[in-house]
Amino acid sequence: MKRILAVIAVLAVVLAGVWLARGPISLALMDRTLARNIAADEIAGLPDGLHAFVCGSGSPIPDTTRAGSCLAIVAGKRLFLVDSGEGAAEVLSSSGIAAARIEAVLLTHFHSDHLDGLGAVALQRWVGGAATTPMPLIGPPGVDRIAAGLNELYAIDNGYRTGHHGPVVAPPSGAGFTARPFDLPPGPSSLVVLNEGGLKITAFRVDHGPVEPAVGYRFDYRGRSIVVSGDTSASANLVDQARGADLLVHDALSPALVRRMQAAAAKSGQPNRAKIFSDIINYHASPEDVAKEARTAKVKAVLLTHIVPPLPLRGLEVPFLGKARSLFPGPLWIARDRDLISLPAGDTSVKRRRLGR
Repeated sequence: MKRILAVIAVLAVVLAGVWLARGPISLALMDRTLARNIAADEIAGLPDGLHAFVCGSGSPIPDTTRAGSCLAIVAGKRLFLVDSGEGAAEVLSSSGIAAARIEAVLLTHFHSDHLDGLGAVALQRWVGGAATTPMPLIGPPGVDRIAAGLNELYAIDNGYRTGHHGPVVAPPSGAGFTARPFDLPPGPSSLVVLNEGGLKITAFRVDHGPVEPAVGYRFDYRGRSIVVSGDTSASANLVDQARGADLLVHDALSPALVRRMQAAAAKSGQPNRAKIFSDIINYHASPEDVAKEARTAKVKAVLLTHIVPPLPLRGLEVPFLGKARSLFPGPLWIARDRDLISLPAGDTSVKRRRLGR
């Protein structure tokens, strides 16, 4: 018994020492983490080619595991965002992708969940890299209104930032946004919106009615290609634009799971929410729809994003996908924030891994 008591006494002293040292230990861990994270530059280490990084795979339905809709496209060492939902800046930063590298944001449409993270991303780009020009916003007609509204919203704050940090750190000319609108011709159509340095970006019309305009984008670089759907139901024009692509990144909604949410809302006396759940089914593609489109277009791999509804249990991925994997012969994944899909130049491989913590 005395020996046991002695051991307990020693353990108590050790634990007391650890408790008293928790502050210095935590500071040492903080310094170590900061040294790693602040210096991180994942893009610098990527092979030449095309890469798709998921900086947000969620939807307007709250989901603590997913940021709002955002996809980062890396072409060589150039960085573009497609949409920028809430939380995108945090995912980029924690994954070692510096917002200062962003050349432009391409908007697919003007639903709030695709642009409510723009302010944070633009701020990090501006002061993180002492940008001297505003963030370009590329998009269909209406993007000028988005840029003007955001500029007005953040005008006072921008003045504070320059006043506090000085014009070297926060150049006044680099604050905010500048619009670069494009207008697609009527009907199923596409338009090249950027073609330089071996990178071609093509915008094309999709079907997200009653939302209009709504577009997707195709990125072609050094023989590799990524197609991003934006939000759309099954679309023949998307199939045409995606033909032969290495990767199709497509929004996905499970009608069966959403109908369960609709029934639960109706049963609990929430008719507004029940109506919303009913309405959203017809303007998003199901995983099976996407699989069929991808098979027809002969794409190599599919990444499902803008996940509706949230999937808090991994087992829900089975009913979410339904028969999708049996309908498409290639890799078909459900996106998670921080997923990186790499398409190296001069290769045919499609590689998937995760960045950050």
